[in-house]
Amino acid sequence: MTDTTTAGLGSDPARKHVNPGEIAIGVIIGRTAEFFDFFVYAIASVIVFPRLVFPFASELTGTLYSFAIFAIAFIARPLGTVIFMAIDRRYGKSAKLILAMLLLGTATVAIAFLPGYYEIGAAAIWLLALARAAQGLAWGGAWDGLASLLALNAPKQQRGWYAMVPQLGAPLGLIVASALFAYFAGNLSSEDFFGWGWRYPFFVAFAINVVALFARLRMVVTPEYSSLFESRELQPSRVLDTLRHDGRNIIIGAFAPLASFALFHMVTVFPLSWVFLFTRESPVRFLIIETIGAMFGVVAIIASGMLADRIGRKPLLMGSAIAIAVFSGFAPQMLDAGPVGETAYMILGFILLGLSFGQSSGVIASSFRTAYRYTASALTADLAWLFGAGFAPLVALLLATDFGLISSGAYLLSGAVVTILALWISGLRESNEYRSPSESE
Repeated sequence: MTDTTTAGLGSDPARKHVNPGEIAIGVIIGRTAEFFDFFVYAIASVIVFPRLVFPFASELTGTLYSFAIFAIAFIARPLGTVIFMAIDRRYGKSAKLILAMLLLGTATVAIAFLPGYYEIGAAAIWLLALARAAQGLAWGGAWDGLASLLALNAPKQQRGWYAMVPQLGAPLGLIVASALFAYFAGNLSSEDFFGWGWRYPFFVAFAINVVALFARLRMVVTPEYSSLFESRELQPSRVLDTLRHDGRNIIIGAFAPLASFALFHMVTVFPLSWVFLFTRESPVRFLIIETIGAMFGVVAIIASGMLADRIGRKPLLMGSAIAIAVFSGFAPQMLDAGPVGETAYMILGFILLGLSFGQSSGVIASSFRTAYRYTASALTADLAWLFGAGFAPLVALLLATDFGLISSGAYLLSGAVVTILALWISGLRESNEYRSPSESE
């Protein structure tokens, strides 16, 4: 069976104008901007919105309400993909990206200007939910295909290395977001921080998104890149057609990284909420720990690229899922063991996250039919975030408060089990395909 991810690389005349390193720059800038926006909202959903938008509820209930609104973006994201893929087909990628980033910037700035519950009552809740839904729609439209283009242009012996490049945006975005919130929360009085200090990271997010937009447009709209997109058939297909032809692979691809996505929130949003609600520690201190942990995550993601090129992407994902399953057995005890335990939990968690998350993007992408890969990859990412991350902080906090912190380990274990099953099913399907001469010719 021909490997569709590398077929015809040498025959493309446009290839000489572009190299994977140049694509990687655009990918890192775009993903870092997206994840910075993501983490700015996530941190605010723990330390700001319960007090600003839900002051009538207890701290715990307000945080649960805040996490419910947090999930709205992940529900809206697949719808955003459907809408903006139609725009892409009709008006092109530049129009799609401009509209998507304009919507994202508008929603982000709207949150920065959001009045509190005491100013406008329940309208504050509805405005926050509306802005969050707009963010989700925009994230669906922000899919630019550069990550897929990077995978297609990567040298065969360095596929794992270039697969990890887009994933660097997550820890880089977290580092900047955590550091900003830690600075403002640590240097302003409580009154000033909740009055205006928390709003500044959202303004910064808007500025970063503007920079990311121009960085993406610079690459996507040039003739060389347009030629590459067309020659690789990385063009938007109709969503229903894509689901009809590649629906099964999309589902497998969405569940394959579930261990990574479950752990993603178990070392970012959830522990911040637990420490903020159930300990006497300052959130500033824990944000600094998160920043340090994310630095270990960067190193681990880079290491995942080297390891994947030596042992293979799927074996590394399988091994990481097993390691995450083991980690789930003692992670809650570490988080509940005071400052030293929290630090160890975060560092070890981010190392495991880096090794798994670094290779979780598009591991099933080579199974997609070439004509549907662009849209199928976008839908796979949407569903992976929805199933693995959208409700993770809400579910983990509910479990921990109702059944004890140990239950959060069970949630993490379930994600690892699903990843192992998805990778196993994917491996069986690939084996059957390679055994079938009629399918491989």
